[in-house]
Order: sequence, then structure tokens, then C-alpha cells
Amino acid sequence: MAAFKVLYQARRHCSYRSPSHFSPTLRSHLHRFLSSSSSSENPNPNNPSPIQPVSYTPKNPPESSSRPESNNPDGVKADGGLWTREDLRYLKDTPKIAPISYPTRVAPLPEDLPEEEKGKMEGMGDEMERERRRIEAQKRAAMRRVMNAEEEMISFPTLINVKSDEKKKKAVYDLKEAIRLVKANAKKKFDETLEAHVVLTPDMRRSDLKLEGTVAVPHGFGKVYRIAVFAEGAAADEAREAGADVVGGLELIENIKSGNVKIDFDKCFSTHAMMPNLRQIAKYLRQLMPDTKKGTVTKDITKAVKEAKRGVPFKKDKTAIVHVGIGKVSFQEEALCENIGAFVHELLRQKPAGLKKSSKYAGYVNTVHLCSTMGPSFPVTIQSLSIAADRHARKYVQ
Repeated sequence: MAAFKVLYQARRHCSYRSPSHFSPTLRSHLHRFLSSSSSSENPNPNNPSPIQPVSYTPKNPPESSSRPESNNPDGVKADGGLWTREDLRYLKDTPKIAPISYPTRVAPLPEDLPEEEKGKMEGMGDEMERERRRIEAQKRAAMRRVMNAEEEMISFPTLINVKSDEKKKKAVYDLKEAIRLVKANAKKKFDETLEAHVVLTPDMRRSDLKLEGTVAVPHGFGKVYRIAVFAEGAAADEAREAGADVVGGLELIENIKSGNVKIDFDKCFSTHAMMPNLRQIAKYLRQLMPDTKKGTVTKDITKAVKEAKRGVPFKKDKTAIVHVGIGKVSFQEEALCENIGAFVHELLRQKPAGLKKSSKYAGYVNTVHLCSTMGPSFPVTIQSLSIAADRHARKYVQ
């Protein structure tokens, strides 16, 4: 131990020097000192001194455990109480609990019963048999009632028409017969309008195929339109003679701009010379603005005004159906036939040029229905409509 102390002090004072810096004399003395000290402490280096064990007293001695021993068959605590199942869950060496066995019980057979009990059982058996028969009788009666009701509804065997559920095809009527049916079903207090609904082919749903026009019905349709004409000079005089309601030129345009003249007319016509001036009131006229495509900008003012007075506008909607009113139900049957013929003739004349090549009606018109304002509709044959259109062309179209 003294050798280690000397070595520590020498290393402490000479820690910055390596062992080679020591002088030879100092190294020899140090070697002799270490060898003498180690030989004095342990004379036999091959047999080291034994190590003696050291024991320490515990600071807190463990308390006596209250766990039951495994040889406690009765499951009794140290204080004399019984262990519960909740307590046994947390114990390692739990006591063995003997299972509880119950004696087997056997139901007595009827032969083993005494005579009194046998009599009671026979009486109960008869009562149960009567109850069973009563329940079965009620079931049979209920089944008979159900079978009788089914026999009343459907007699067996019954032939069932398979095609009865199919939608019945609607009959197609002749033009005159359809008009008679429409007049017979118009039962409202006011004078209903006779309407025609034309379903066009699916190709007519294209937005590039326009269908719009005005048909001049020969017998009118029960309504008088107010006509306005923008013209000056001789054209204005012709418009007044034809029956135009509002006629004027630059003065009429200024009055519309200032609000002195109300736009209460239904149709508007103009000459080519007045069109540049009408741009000032285009926002007031809106849809009534004259247009060459609509035929409202024309040189023949007289013909245009007369046709507009007795003309009916029509236009296809986005579903390729044309709805138009062509007279009142109170009109004569022949007058309504001629009005319908004029409409069909104009409808064929306005047939779009971009439509695929087809016959007169095929590929253009699918069905035509006639109805009143509040009444049912009746389909009309294409053949009778074609006859009415040809008759109108021979009589009125030159």
C-alpha cells in the first residue's frame, strides 16, 4: 500500500514528464522500493490471501406476512376469518376449496305415483286434450274463412291475361274527329283555346337547327295584336291603311326614349331606311326589335301588317316541341280545320335546311296532339293533317 502512495506522489509531481525523463538512479531506487514493499506484504504471490465476507444488519426488518400457507385446507385467515373470492385473487398459495355436489333428482314415472296422484294426472290429461281439440278447431275455422274469402275474390282455376298490365296504346284520331272530342271535353266556363302540340324528331334538338315563324290563320285565333310600324312618307300611310296601331318615324323614336309613349304593342315592323335610327331604342324594344331574320324588316309593309294582325307566332323549345294556339273552342269545326291546315303548311315551309334528308313528315314530325286549355289531349293522324295542309295551299297560297 505504501508503494502505491509513493507512486501516486511521484506521478503527481512529475505528471508533465514521461517515464523516460527520469534519471537512471531514480528509476533503480524506485524499482527496488516497489519490489521490497510487495515482497513484505505478500511473501507468496502464488497463494493470495482469502477475502472475508462482510454482513450488514438490515435497517428495516420485514414484517411477518399474513399470507396463508398452502397446507391450510380450510381457507381460514390468521385472525380466524374466512377468505373471500376477492381476497383469493391476490394470493399466490390459495387454499383449496372443495366443490359442492348436489344429489341427483329423478322425476317419478306415472307408474310410480300413488293412486291419488294418478287420478289427478288423468284429470289434467283429459282437460289438456279438450284444450288441444278446441285450439285445433279454431285453427280449422280460421283457415276455412281465409279459403272462402280467396274463393270469392279469385275462382280457381282462373285465366290471367298476361298483356293486361301493358300500357294500352292510345288511339289516333282523324282531324275532324279530334276537334269534335276537344270541343266535347272543354267544360270550363271561359272560352278555351284550341292548342296544337307538335313533337319533333330528336334531331331537331340541335341548337343549330332553328325553327321559328308566324302563321296567318285564315279565321283568326281570338286575339287581336297591337302593331307598331317605324316608317315615314308613303310607307307610313300604307301601314295606317293596313291597320297598324302605332305608326311613326323619328318623332316616335324620341317619344319612346323620353317615356311619353309606352311600349304596349305586341309586334314591331320597320323599313330598311329606319333601322339605323332604331339602335337608339334597342334597349327599350328588346325582343320586339325588328330583325331581317324574323321578317319584321320589310319593304311590303301592308302585307306584313295584315299577316301580323291575324298571325300566330310559333317556336320550338329546347325539347323539340312546338306549342301554339290556333283558335277558340267556340269556333266552327270547319274554321278550326282550316286554321290547323294553315299552321301545318307553315310548319313544313319553315323546315330547317340543315336537317337530314327525309320525306315530307318522316324525320321531321313525330306526333301531333290537339287539346283545349284545360282539357285532355287527343293524337291526330299525320295523313289527315297532310290533307288539311294541301287544301290550305290550294285555297290561300297563290
